[in-house]
Amino acid sequence: MPSTLLWGAAGGIGQALTQTLAASGHAVVAVSRHPAEMKALTPHVIAADVTQPAQVSGAARMAAGMGAPFDLFIYAAGDIALLKTAEMTPADWNRILSANLTGAFLTSQASLPYLKADARLVFIGAVHERLRLPGLSAYAAAKAGLEAFAEVLRKETRLPILVVRPGAVDTPFWKKVPFSMPKHALSPQGLAEKILTALKEDKTGLLDIS
Repeated sequence: MPSTLLWGAAGGIGQALTQTLAASGHAVVAVSRHPAEMKALTPHVIAADVTQPAQVSGAARMAAGMGAPFDLFIYAAGDIALLKTAEMTPADWNRILSANLTGAFLTSQASLPYLKADARLVFIGAVHERLRLPGLSAYAAAKAGLEAFAEVLRKETRLPILVVRPGAVDTPFWKKVPFSMPKHALSPQGLAEKILTALKEDKTGLLDIS
């Protein structure tokens, strides 16, 4: 049975990925700040904040006892806020960068010792070129940085890495910004199924999904 280590599992995309992977035969270790929301989807649940180094390293060690070595690593955590640069505090900036970028570094670093030699890594990114809008400087910068980080990590580890760049997805993220959800927005489950298909097709690099 293949095993997956999924960080940021309680978000809309994270829950859908957990459900889809479990249904396809994966043993999923789900790491989240809200573990109670995950217990119905997988028996392997760990509480941790992906922005806190000590919690991340501790969660990785716990996860190792549940399913290592892992075939698949997924980073699905993230946050967004609409704040213009002149109005943004350093704490605001750091919160968005930490959830979308620093957390990806911390979880990757902590997870690498527990991955198989041919494990795959997936990061949930965004089509950041379309998000360079007033108020989204931190989010757009974080998602652009995530792609750069993933590319360097691929060169360092020689592992296959996929950065998924979804279009609009119908998740609670939309409650944090004053934009109308596009009519063509994907459901989280629909996105999860497309990601699983991409993995079966051995996709790597950047993948736009709409």
